[in-house]
Amino acid sequence: MQVEYEEFDTIEDIFLYMASAAPPMKNTMPINSYKGYVMAFIPLSPSTGDTYLMIYAKGTLESGIYEFDVSSKSFKRVNGIERADKNYFISLTPKRNTIADKAIENLN
Repeated sequence: MQVEYEEFDTIEDIFLYMASAAPPMKNTMPINSYKGYVMAFIPLSPSTGDTYLMIYAKGTLESGIYEFDVSSKSFKRVNGIERADKNYFISLTPKRNTIADKAIENLN
């Protein structure tokens, strides 16, 4: 497995990147908060699954649903997905994530 990295200064920057790269009509995306990083993995070689892009920023998010507004570059925790004009991120904190463990190990 090979991991490429793209580091951002803020969680808002990660959300902005993912909102702009998301396929049309997809307004709900997963994000992980794990070991002091907020991250997402994007497969760069979907057919083989060998290469991933890890986009990340240092920080943490509680598990839950976050609504992101692109125009104001801000997010807030919400109880549900209600608006088609907003992007939503489902934040999870896995107990163990072997892909993230390997990627974080290579960062240091």
